[in-house]
Amino acid sequence: MSFLTLLPMAFVMVAGPQILSAIFLATTENWKRNSALFVLGAALSITTVVTAAYLLGNGASGQGASDEALYIVALLLLAAAMLHTYLKRAESKPPKWMGKLSTATPKLAFTLGFLLLGVFPTDILTSFAIGTTLSAHDDPWWHILPFVALTLLILGAPALILVAFRSRAEAFLPKARDWMTTNAWVVNEIVLAFFVAIVVSDLA
Repeated sequence: MSFLTLLPMAFVMVAGPQILSAIFLATTENWKRNSALFVLGAALSITTVVTAAYLLGNGASGQGASDEALYIVALLLLAAAMLHTYLKRAESKPPKWMGKLSTATPKLAFTLGFLLLGVFPTDILTSFAIGTTLSAHDDPWWHILPFVALTLLILGAPALILVAFRSRAEAFLPKARDWMTTNAWVVNEIVLAFFVAIVVSDLA
């Protein structure tokens, strides 16, 4: 599997509270520090979870599990992620706790990045599906890195846009937040379905 096929999954990782939190943090008083720590926390959690899934897949192969079994596991994880995304599609309002981000501390920003990208249901299912699929392909570990990098780039985009465009960004970011809140689940389903098709073709 080419690591390029993993890149669209970065959108699934950030769509929802993840990118909304990044936008909120980019509008706080200490936005540079908070945004950087948010991305750092996300980097640690994503890399840890995908690596754990990759190593578990390798371990399962070493214990005699077939590649077919790993593909089936990946399909089940992707199906669970699609179901979760569909069931949560009607939740168009940001969670109440996001109101606290206007006064976020560096510790909160880092912790939020770590937890949202590491243990949020859709993200942990997606990360495990990616790690398991790479393992089934016998791809090297470093193939996860472009996926992680693109995910972090998207998370850091609100702060980068603010640096580049200032006042224009202040007007644009709320509109982007509203669009993501309303439409992200549709894009998520399309990307997940695309990855399901890849895994099914490998299984076949």
